[in-house]
Amino acid sequence: MLLYNVTLIIEDAAAERWLEWMQEVHIPKVMATGKFVSNRLLKVLDSPNEGVTFCAQYIAENIGEYQEYQERFAPALQAELNEAFENQFVAFRTLMEYID
Repeated sequence: MLLYNVTLIIEDAAAERWLEWMQEVHIPKVMATGKFVSNRLLKVLDSPNEGVTFCAQYIAENIGEYQEYQERFAPALQAELNEAFENQFVAFRTLMEYID
């Protein structure tokens, strides 16, 4: 099992709109790809950064599912994010493997 984590720091003024967009638009689209078995959205409470920090996490059963998501779906979904919140956020993505 793999955990795909997207950490995003968004400007305070856009945080509420972004959160609503994530819950109503983006996460449902990501899950509709069928490449992830579950997801969660977290808010970082002790972030040292300006703005509001969130983590969107998606669980993939194997590397093939993740790679197919990255090749077939991620570019368009990331473009939608960039268009909707241009110059209002920074994001970084990590892929982690469950040990247990």
